[in-house]
Amino acid sequence: MSSAIRVTVTGRVQGVGFRPFIFGIAAKYQVSGTVQNNMDGVKIHAESATRQNLTSFADEIKANPPRLAKIEHIDVSDTTFAGYQRFDIIPSSSAGASSLVIPIDASVCDECLAEMADRDNFRYGYPFINCTQCGPRYSIISELPYDRSMTTMKDFPMCDACATEYNDPHNRRHHAQPIACPNCGPSLQLHAINGEEIKTSSAMATVRQLLMDGKIVAMKGIGGYHLCVDATNEAAVAALRLRKGRPSRPLAIMAANLETVKKIATVSRYEAAQLQSREAPIVLLQQNYQSEVAPNVAPGTGKIGVMLPYTPVHHGVIDTEILPFIVVTSANPSGLPILYQDELAFSYLQNIADFVLSHNRAILHPIDDSVIACINDQLHPIRRSRGFCPDPITVSTDVHGIVAFGGQMKNTFTIGRRQQAIIGPHIGEMNHIEMEDHFKTELNHLMKWTGVPKRIAVVDLHPNYTTRDIAASYQFDQVVEVQHHHAHMAACIEENQIMEDCYGVILDGTGYGTDGHIWGFEILHGNRSAFRRLGHLTYTPLPGGDKAVTEPWRNAAAMLMQLFPESGQMRANLLFPERTSQLPIIGEMVKKQINSPMAGSCGRLYDAVSAILGICHLSTYDGEAAIRLSELAIPIMESYPFTWELVETVKKDCHTSLDFAKLSMREMFEAIFEDQQKEVPIELIAGKFERTVVCSIIARMKQLPLGKVVLSGGSFHNLFLLEQVRIELELCGFEVFHHHQVPTGDGGLSFGQLIIAANQTFGGK
Repeated sequence: MSSAIRVTVTGRVQGVGFRPFIFGIAAKYQVSGTVQNNMDGVKIHAESATRQNLTSFADEIKANPPRLAKIEHIDVSDTTFAGYQRFDIIPSSSAGASSLVIPIDASVCDECLAEMADRDNFRYGYPFINCTQCGPRYSIISELPYDRSMTTMKDFPMCDACATEYNDPHNRRHHAQPIACPNCGPSLQLHAINGEEIKTSSAMATVRQLLMDGKIVAMKGIGGYHLCVDATNEAAVAALRLRKGRPSRPLAIMAANLETVKKIATVSRYEAAQLQSREAPIVLLQQNYQSEVAPNVAPGTGKIGVMLPYTPVHHGVIDTEILPFIVVTSANPSGLPILYQDELAFSYLQNIADFVLSHNRAILHPIDDSVIACINDQLHPIRRSRGFCPDPITVSTDVHGIVAFGGQMKNTFTIGRRQQAIIGPHIGEMNHIEMEDHFKTELNHLMKWTGVPKRIAVVDLHPNYTTRDIAASYQFDQVVEVQHHHAHMAACIEENQIMEDCYGVILDGTGYGTDGHIWGFEILHGNRSAFRRLGHLTYTPLPGGDKAVTEPWRNAAAMLMQLFPESGQMRANLLFPERTSQLPIIGEMVKKQINSPMAGSCGRLYDAVSAILGICHLSTYDGEAAIRLSELAIPIMESYPFTWELVETVKKDCHTSLDFAKLSMREMFEAIFEDQQKEVPIELIAGKFERTVVCSIIARMKQLPLGKVVLSGGSFHNLFLLEQVRIELELCGFEVFHHHQVPTGDGGLSFGQLIIAANQTFGGK
């Protein structure tokens, strides 16, 4: 007897070839009916002469979805038999509340690359080839549901050949919204920086030659413009650094293929899988000593950020034999949003790039490359953006209508929809009006697409963060403040689905504390709703506030003066003789507490030691002093530690058995200063310092009852520190967890803010 079912599928099911997939299995199981994209997912009406066919049809949806699909939920129910004679893909509907998962931008697939290399294929050499399993998605969408008319591809009417493929349910480009070919799709344009068009039969081949000649080329990709040079040409890299004003920050490179990567870096099987994934992130790898890449690509670090070509244009430019490695770095001016608008490229890059390779497919949503590291065959996100954004994370409680605005640095926002946390793209540092506008533009789009009400805005406790003012402008029903390090802790708790109270070891740069001081070296205890502090680093002043962050010598001098009132300035004079005229001023600022907030921060601790050892007096990028210090410490992490002291242990409070302690590093600084004056190798001092950080944390944790521990905060991007703390805690009997879905630094802050606000508002922990 004939039967009918209604199937509703939610998750990442649009822009992934889901409807053609349904059409194919409908034919396989002799099913008639319809499939349609809606604002709340994919709706299927399925009919068959046998019940078993319908059961098999539904089972295959669950078991074998398309490669880019990510099914969150499938609902199957009986419905009225209507007598359909065939199976059709019907037009999308924009009715209803949105529960769509917005499709992500995906790297070009092998099938498309094979066609691009086939001289007999009409898309041979076409730089915008794509299909249902690859190509731009999020970056070109204007409205939902995801259809060609709702993307920037609406400006390119399909030719007959593309239309035939698009309308053929048996073709792998059936309903591929960005479908294009040389006859109807976008095209490349190559110009000199003065605007003169370069006439060429192959723009990609010409760019390859320009790069080989040492030129700097700005290339427009899926999410914005990159600046590119030959990564093996030290002079070209130096020119890029000089013109970009980026003296020492490591630059990412693109390698022709996996075998090429293995020539310059150590690559595990798991790292190789991440490089070749659809997300195609930048992966931090251990560089080989005999690398072909120019030394000034990643100075002061043994790591190198590598990605594989993820667009057809990249594949058309890079070449295994003659141009195997190119630097690929963001083209935006420092502190400003990613550069993606063609009309701004020539003015912004006037004194930087020699040539500009652009195209006429507009980018609506600029998006940075994602950056990851791998540890113990697990993902360690550093920047979660292209390929991951805006994929939702399923969470343990209702978060509907909550929007978390993140922090001031490495900003992201997070939108709550039912039990989904939708993390926006990497925004960056919120220090310019242009960044505020960029933040609002992306937030407005995602709030519109998700259809969430403005119930609760979540902001950092810091009174001067830009995001507080932005949140106020949206007029939410309620505003919730969340302490910075509790947000880090809650993010890691939620990722790892820890349901009971646990400890948090939070090592960070700076975060505003409940006592008005700067926190960043914290031992906490709590849950998704609340926390208490069990220990922290003793406070020392930061003369000049943020200036002491970018000038670590200030931080170091202030620490010495605070810890050694009688001899601190003398020691600072010996360490920083070129600053003798400024040191008395620093001394007065410290003594009189003038513009010198008190801080107990792991990041600032690393900065101070780095400056004392002469490794980094001035930071040219965030975390430089700490990164360079840690690189020296790596070979001798097993060194004996310096001495530290746990001080001011106070009486246990009446509600718990947990007490409180401060960690003093005065004795460590005494020893470091003496070793430095005796000219002990700085590698040995650095190794002993990092070992001291680990051992001091473990000493405090040993005083506490065993339990679960989460590790979070930006200092844990130092994977050697992360591993050493994890290993030592596990040896003590603690169960240890760290991040694998969101960044451990401030890129994951908004996710933690969202979780805390939801649990405080709706109950739970």
